[in-house]
Amino acid sequence: MLTPGQLLRLFYIQRVLIKHGLDEILFATKYLRPVRYLFYLFPWNWVKRDYGPRGKRLRLAIEELGPIYVKFGQILSTRRDLLPKDIADELAKLQDNVPAFPGSEARRIIETVYEKPLTDVFLDFDETPLASASIAQVHAAKLKNGKDIIVKVIRPGIERNIRRDIGLMRYLAHKAEQIYSEGKSLRLQGVVAEFEKTLFGELDLMLEAANASQLRRNFEDEDRYYVPEVEWEYTRRNVLVMERIFGIPVSDIDELRAAGVDLKWLAEYGVEIFFKQGFRDSFFHADMHPGNIFVTKPEPDQPSRVMVVDFGIMSSLTEFDQRYLAENFLAFLNRDYQKVAELHVESGWIPAGTRVDEFEFAIRAVCEPLFDRPLKDISFGDVLLRLLQTARRFHMEILPQLVLLQKTIVNIEGVGRQLYPELDLWKTARPQLERWMSERLGVRGLLKGARENLPHWIDRLPDMPNKLIDLVDRMRDGKLQFENKSQDIRELRKELKAYNQRTVRALIGSGAMLSAAIIYGLHEKSVTVFAGAPLIAWIAAGFGFVILLSAMRE
Repeated sequence: MLTPGQLLRLFYIQRVLIKHGLDEILFATKYLRPVRYLFYLFPWNWVKRDYGPRGKRLRLAIEELGPIYVKFGQILSTRRDLLPKDIADELAKLQDNVPAFPGSEARRIIETVYEKPLTDVFLDFDETPLASASIAQVHAAKLKNGKDIIVKVIRPGIERNIRRDIGLMRYLAHKAEQIYSEGKSLRLQGVVAEFEKTLFGELDLMLEAANASQLRRNFEDEDRYYVPEVEWEYTRRNVLVMERIFGIPVSDIDELRAAGVDLKWLAEYGVEIFFKQGFRDSFFHADMHPGNIFVTKPEPDQPSRVMVVDFGIMSSLTEFDQRYLAENFLAFLNRDYQKVAELHVESGWIPAGTRVDEFEFAIRAVCEPLFDRPLKDISFGDVLLRLLQTARRFHMEILPQLVLLQKTIVNIEGVGRQLYPELDLWKTARPQLERWMSERLGVRGLLKGARENLPHWIDRLPDMPNKLIDLVDRMRDGKLQFENKSQDIRELRKELKAYNQRTVRALIGSGAMLSAAIIYGLHEKSVTVFAGAPLIAWIAAGFGFVILLSAMRE
């Protein structure tokens, strides 16, 4: 059931959808087409208006619905495996152009958190925000020691609004999956659940601070990649204090060129850093749009550095995910579609009953046309998207980390080719992928695994003799027992016992008959064994035959 607040919100959403002509699109669907005449009964449809393409209508409606829906649209735009291309392209244009809340309110929130006047904490605090987004806004400040910092503050009342709108989205997704046959295949409830997890993760700035610290630690030895330092002493759940960075936005190509930044190096370095994050560290920045990347001007004693901000959305890859991606990309480069299909089935991504040849044909049909272009012009993100879309047709469960990875690749690739149109992402990525395969799956991987596990083995080694002696003592005393309560195992043991008994009888019977044949043969050749040899031979043969026959009948 919807709460009164959610019902009012639903009426507001309905009014916004009508305003942008989205009711016309709804009535054009096959489900409402039989009652399309109702569309013309509403007064607002008596005068025909041109609302523009459907993707643009949806984007404008989402922007009017407010920051939470803008955020949802941004996340939904990454699900290109679910959405038509025109809608996904429009949703990707959504920006957090959210009006700032008063700086005095930010000051009040900070003072409440620290339980002291702001002047006791900071040397200076600028109430005019540097940036304002759907979840939080950022202010410039200085610590008492004069260090430049930024202070990120969660919007007041945002959690209550999120809970209201998430509940409404969950309700609408559930109804959509019930009414429309395509609803379940789109997994709308799963998309909403993923969105809810992301939003509530961004509400906890301690989590964002931890993400930043981890990324900074991963690249502490990298001279040309910089992650600002978190000021943990001043960071709380709804207030984040971090070192302020100064640089040229990566989107300002003219300024980068004027500053003497090597754009080719910058484009290729961005790809290199992404693969280091994903395959070396298994932890990558999943919100790499141009607004979060800055570049410093090169100096005689200091080359250009890439600096990143906003660590609310991060993701990680398991070794299984890494192998899936590396082997698939390399197989694609070699046009080995059978290998791609086998990898999906063997890894369990695709149901075990899937025919490899059918899946191979489907992959070939969507990927082979890409090779009409030079390899450098083929989109890395487009390849991954096509693989995910094809796999979903064969009931592959698309995991959130793969969706975020595809979105990040698209962002990195887009920025890289704006900086340097001749960027060959495949040429840049291939050595990284092959190096990872060598390190994890080759001899180097075996040695690395042994080196990593050696301390654990050494730690357990001193206790091994005692355990071995105890095992021998228990075996000697007959105290070592294997308990087995499985009915199937008991039945199997009975069958094995019966089989052994039949085998023994068959051997005895065969042996008796063979002995009889030898005795009788010797007698026929006038070799005297003993007087009653023929009789004994016949008796032994009969005995052996009876035993052998009984064994064969069981």
